[in-house]
Amino acid sequence: MFLGLDLGTSGLRALLVDSGGAVIGWSEASCSVSHPHSGWSEQDPADWIAACETCLAALQGSYPTELAALSGIGLSGHMHGATLLDADFNVLRPCMLWNDTRSTPQAAELDAAEHVRELSGNIVFPGFTAPKVAWVAKHEPDIFAQIAKVLLPKDYLRFWLTGGDVSDMSDAAGTAWLDVGARDWSPELLNASDMRADQMPTLVEGTAPAGHLRRELQEKWGISNTVIVAGGAGDNAAAACGVGCFQDGDGFVSLGTSGVLLAAKDRFAPDPATAVHTFCHAVPDTWYQMGVILAATDCLNWLAEVLNARPADLANALPDTISGPSRLLFLPYLSGERTPHNDSAIRGSFIGLDVTTTPLDMTQAVMEGVAFALADCHDALKATGTKFERLLAIGGGTKSDFWVQTLASVLNIQIDIPAQGEFGAALGAARLAMAAQPGADLAAIMTKPEIARTVAPRADLVADYARAHDTYRALYPNLKAALGQ
Repeated sequence: MFLGLDLGTSGLRALLVDSGGAVIGWSEASCSVSHPHSGWSEQDPADWIAACETCLAALQGSYPTELAALSGIGLSGHMHGATLLDADFNVLRPCMLWNDTRSTPQAAELDAAEHVRELSGNIVFPGFTAPKVAWVAKHEPDIFAQIAKVLLPKDYLRFWLTGGDVSDMSDAAGTAWLDVGARDWSPELLNASDMRADQMPTLVEGTAPAGHLRRELQEKWGISNTVIVAGGAGDNAAAACGVGCFQDGDGFVSLGTSGVLLAAKDRFAPDPATAVHTFCHAVPDTWYQMGVILAATDCLNWLAEVLNARPADLANALPDTISGPSRLLFLPYLSGERTPHNDSAIRGSFIGLDVTTTPLDMTQAVMEGVAFALADCHDALKATGTKFERLLAIGGGTKSDFWVQTLASVLNIQIDIPAQGEFGAALGAARLAMAAQPGADLAAIMTKPEIARTVAPRADLVADYARAHDTYRALYPNLKAALGQ
């Protein structure tokens, strides 16, 4: 048996699978996020441990025999979080999350430093780990002076599970401290933010063993075997493993809390100027590039809260098929934007509201705005030489046929929808647990899901959506000017 633990922003998902990858059972536990100031986003790492204990207790209660046969654990987690520990591995402050943008000045300073983009392969975004720690150095110097180790969120969970401080290449690539081409910590990048190599965890590939489950936890959960804990992956690399996206040319689009358009690469070929991320994959000698928007289904959740409605009810009120773009436009920059703008200060907007605007109109505009933002990511990826023949779609937003049809027509690409079943980051984590076993066959483990259906672009509407996207794209500089930036 193998366990995939996916630490998301809103909680932890635990997935128990057998040696063939079939799902035995799952459990979930929520985690809260704190926003003490505008642009701040934090979590208490103790909540991750509590969530893990809740999930494992649930699995033990429902599947005690299966859990007892556990051989491996894989970890996936939200990237870029700064979990700061002292010499006794005590947490020094709440973890600053991926969507925390307070470190914008520090990010700009690091990004301008010599060789930083060249070595890291990326623009230094405010959400990355290094500028967050630089912010702590400036604003909380007493805490900065105590930092003995910086761990990413899933790696803090691993520390609790194993007692070891280890990270994997894919997650470490989002810190701005990793030489992404060489797949190792960069002394030059660390020095740029006054950090040292001894403050970093040991690095392994995502498919490699990274420790063993502590005997105390093994006994607590009734597990009879020695359990290997794999290197694991950042959430997007884990999701790629879950859907078998690791060959050059494979790609997927994720409509989750944030939005991702990802392409696997067999070589390191960054283009930071496009604001496309270039990171190590969770499998050896492989990389991936992705465009990222900070709010996808989060936009629908926001609208539902404003309208005092349920997101699913808003989505289900839309027609079964699309009929062309709305005259109402929505710019989904609720927390700033990454690709292609690298702008943490930009904010969202509706354009074209009038007295006849309905919740249905606003819902359609939100879905189209997210699709247009992902089209911006597609344009940025094309500028790096990436070309998609088709895309797999994952994430909660794919439950809306209207949204998927819109996205296919905006991108003008066929979109495959996986058959009903478990896939994505939790399964990817479980697959990495399987890959860390002696003699594992990576190709046999990282298979693609069965496709339930394919959504083709509406040929009669592609040109209309392209014109609407042109209008959408032209609004960004005007919105930036209106906000006084």
